[in-house]
Amino acid sequence: MREMKFKMERPNLVKAGDTVNITERKTALNYSYIIDPAVAMSGCYKLPQRLQSTQGVVKEVTRTERGYYVTVEFDEEPIQMEE
Repeated sequence: MREMKFKMERPNLVKAGDTVNITERKTALNYSYIIDPAVAMSGCYKLPQRLQSTQGVVKEVTRTERGYYVTVEFDEEPIQMEE
């Protein structure tokens, strides 16, 4: 399973176990992903790290000093992130 984190600004928009749809946004050099409808946004990913799935399942929602983070599981192989 591949996991991806998304930043969510407001609480209670999704919960663990929810199935979510994902939209891909492409810039000149990177890809980013949004949980629809505009619930949370991922960081930037390079072409080899591109997500293949359009749907995932929320594993957990955590609250930090910086806001809420949603961890979503996808039925894909995990990828190596660049350091």
